[in-house]
Amino acid sequence: MNTKENRTALIPILLAGFLMSGQGALAESKTWNFDKDKTQASPPGWLLEHTGRGTKGNWVVLADPSAPSQPNVLAQTSADNTSYRFPLAIVDNTSYKDLDMSVRFKTISGKEDQGAGLVWRYRDANNYYIVRANALEDNVVLYKVENGKRIPIAPKGTAPGTYGVKHKIPGNTWIRLSLKVKGNLFEVSFNDKKLFEVEDTTFPDAGRVGLWTKADSVIHFDDFTVEGK
Repeated sequence: MNTKENRTALIPILLAGFLMSGQGALAESKTWNFDKDKTQASPPGWLLEHTGRGTKGNWVVLADPSAPSQPNVLAQTSADNTSYRFPLAIVDNTSYKDLDMSVRFKTISGKEDQGAGLVWRYRDANNYYIVRANALEDNVVLYKVENGKRIPIAPKGTAPGTYGVKHKIPGNTWIRLSLKVKGNLFEVSFNDKKLFEVEDTTFPDAGRVGLWTKADSVIHFDDFTVEGK
């Protein structure tokens, strides 16, 4: 084999090695719309957990004629109003470090809270990141939950301890909450408009992803989408 043939033979080998490396790994995209799942039951492949006090959430697939993608949604229906109570629905067998993720949600009810959020780099029910929008407080806040303690992280350019950003969260209305994660930088968007960025190094490794509510928040979720690696 001559030199030119040697180079030609090496190309697919080098390409395969690049694709198998972390830098060359292709991003995976997945959307959960719950439309083929059995109603009045929890979706298969999801872990139902909770942080804090009170009872676990009641996460079930329901038919909702207003759903962005018809006919079903994933609903958290428990109205346990324990204040420091955070029901979680976590997708098992997922592991993402850098990602783009979003969900559409609609608040149904809640006297204590009406909060809906996205979870990423989930280690267990006491250690993860979460960004949430709250229709009673009209704000969007990014937290880390470390050893079961929920700690707000100040947006870049604001004073330490700043409690998120004010933003109108209309009730009983479908809203899109989005997040981009690259390394230690997290970018939050609301209805496709960037709100703020946060930088944090507490949980640097890949973890599971999922959904979150608080206290007596009854929330419908649809079109939960994650793209990353």
